[in-house]
Amino acid sequence: MRITVIRTGGFAGLTRRATVETGDRPDAEELAQLADQAVREGLSEAPTGVPDGFHYEVDVATDQSAATAHFADPKLTEAQSALVRKVLKEGA
Repeated sequence: MRITVIRTGGFAGLTRRATVETGDRPDAEELAQLADQAVREGLSEAPTGVPDGFHYEVDVATDQSAATAHFADPKLTEAQSALVRKVLKEGA
């Protein structure tokens, strides 16, 4: 599974992008569960957030399917927040 997080907005208006390949990772199952839940709880289009808040686009791709979800500060669910933190911290 490939999980990509794109974060835009904030005070500086910068874009940050990171991708994680779950492959042989010991936390692959946890990441898959977070990604599934984050996508289910997300929106199909970018929502209106708060001024200077971050907007997120999450793309999840497997050999069989692909899904994209959008969400924005301050309304991230626990799964969305955990997934974003993990992918932006550890992704390339």
